[in-house]
Amino acid sequence: MDKSAMERLLLLADFSVTLNGVMNVATGASHDVFKTVPSTSVARTTTIAFTEVGGSTVHTLANEVLYTDYPITRGQDGALTWAVPGVLSDGTVPSWTSA
Repeated sequence: MDKSAMERLLLLADFSVTLNGVMNVATGASHDVFKTVPSTSVARTTTIAFTEVGGSTVHTLANEVLYTDYPITRGQDGALTWAVPGVLSDGTVPSWTSA
């Protein structure tokens, strides 16, 4: 077992995320990205970014993620919503960067 596997077993180098959204049929952007999730095991670069309140510093966290499902459901308002769960694919320690 190498260092990254041991860190992952101890949850020191793990990452999981669930992305949520509403289907936008006009652009289809989210569907184009996630429609192959149920039939492929492709690592996808996923970047989370935010700017500090009152500041100009942008923090980003980029990981290679395997998405495991792409469920689409219809809400009570008739909107099609999706929630795509993903997990760290390569054991690389997640780390924030600032710019």
